[in-house]
Amino acid sequence: MKELIKELTEAFGPSGNEDAVREIIKKHVAEHVDEVRVDPLGNLITLKKGKPKSGVQSRKIMLAAHMDEIGVIISYVDDKGFLRFTRVGGVFPLTLLGSRVVFADGSTGVIGREKPEKRDEFPRMDKMYIDVGAVDKEHLNRKVGDVAAFVRPFVDLGQRLTAKAFDDRIGCAILLQTALELKTTPHDVYFVFTVQEEVGLRGALTSAFGVEPDVAIAVDVTLTGDTPEAHPMAVSLGAGPAIKVKDRGMLAHSGVKNWMANTAERLGVPYQFEVLEGGTTDAMAIQTSRAGVAAGVLSIPCRYVHSPSEMVDYDDVQNAVKLLVGLLSGPVDLG
Repeated sequence: MKELIKELTEAFGPSGNEDAVREIIKKHVAEHVDEVRVDPLGNLITLKKGKPKSGVQSRKIMLAAHMDEIGVIISYVDDKGFLRFTRVGGVFPLTLLGSRVVFADGSTGVIGREKPEKRDEFPRMDKMYIDVGAVDKEHLNRKVGDVAAFVRPFVDLGQRLTAKAFDDRIGCAILLQTALELKTTPHDVYFVFTVQEEVGLRGALTSAFGVEPDVAIAVDVTLTGDTPEAHPMAVSLGAGPAIKVKDRGMLAHSGVKNWMANTAERLGVPYQFEVLEGGTTDAMAIQTSRAGVAAGVLSIPCRYVHSPSEMVDYDDVQNAVKLLVGLLSGPVDLG
């Protein structure tokens, strides 16, 4: 999967600008599903049709992973050609200073800041700017509203991987690999690659209305508690994918949670339970769409979330695929 992960993470795709990511996914997924369509908001919705199995109730299952990443957007251009900007999604000022950003056309800029009043002053976004090397405003090819993503190459550290946009290109890679490895299923399985998660779960909401699933699982990243003096959290890299119990936006459906845990134990797949104090996923929007959907989340432990250099464990990724294939190959047991 590593070449696929590299291709996905290095693609340009801030919220609302997911086109390049969507084309990569379409290229890889088309021959492994029965239907492919793009809805008006830009969600990529694919379907692998189920084959009825004696004694197994067929369900409509939605798997969701979001294509978008955090980024920045130009809000003002001064006379010297320096670009003021604001965030697209959850961007932290501490991660910005000295970072490079790239625009959709491939041009690059460097983030600088005004001289601080105090040497140890906390960096503020309204005191920062993007320098694209412009001589003056007249020779600048950037304008208000242009969006940029962070620049970081994918790096294979062996057991661990680091890149930008693991949130949530790693979820997209897992869905793609699951579609490839899932040879047969009694269920109609929708692999949905959503847009604009980072700015309000918008793609998940509209796609859930379009698919109308019986059961849904979002695949996304979660925080860890395994770094020096980290905030206490019972999630670690390498201990298996995490089955969500709760986050700031949702309580996972207990039947979906138990179905995932019981299947993991049957398959011998290591797993963890996750309680996330801040943040939420596409599952929140899916769970509360229409009259309600039985929804859960399979999370990939990830260090340094919403920074330009996130980190995951390759075994966790592969075990997530193994668990999803196991879940989709048999009956849905919500207890």
